[in-house]
Amino acid sequence: MQSIEIAIYLQFFLGLVATVNPIGIMPIFVSLTGHLTPEEKARTAATANLAVAIILIVSLLVGQLLLDMFSISLDSFRVAGGLLLLSISFSMMSGKLGEDKQNKQEQSEYNTREQIGVVPLAMPLMAGPGAISSTIVYGSKYSTLQNILGLIITIVLFAICTWALFRCAPYIVRFLGQTGINVITRIMGLILGALGIEFIATGVRNLLPGLA
Repeated sequence: MQSIEIAIYLQFFLGLVATVNPIGIMPIFVSLTGHLTPEEKARTAATANLAVAIILIVSLLVGQLLLDMFSISLDSFRVAGGLLLLSISFSMMSGKLGEDKQNKQEQSEYNTREQIGVVPLAMPLMAGPGAISSTIVYGSKYSTLQNILGLIITIVLFAICTWALFRCAPYIVRFLGQTGINVITRIMGLILGALGIEFIATGVRNLLPGLA
């Protein structure tokens, strides 16, 4: 595997880390699963990350088809996705831990659902619009079979890493404290903002080549 391909997968992985912000979501996971037994917490963590992997892989595989169906160019979607990532990054840099990804109706739904691993953890808190947009952009830009397989493996590895974090969530939250989590969230927000600007710049450059 060429080093340039590894760089693409690493960039995609780090983009998912910044977009999903699993460390910032850990306090929410601990709060939502506080009434569950250890076995149920483990099952919820596994369900959430399996759902995230499925959602992102489906987005990766059918994203370009959806763009073609609505006659949307990749560069237009890249600009829109970049603006969305930029918006989320501003919320993260202000210290919010997922309020921008979940409305009040979705927030109250988990009380009436037996399985909270899918809603609201997997969707919309983890596999939200930002992560889905980023995945579609990468899938459309690197559309060869080898790259698609590499991106799928990257998504699976990301889900496994996030699952491991969730299993250790109570200890990590206790160790970092709210201040530590807020600091990490702001750093992830800064990285996400830079990624969003990169998406926007690339899209505008291709849409309006005269500006380059």
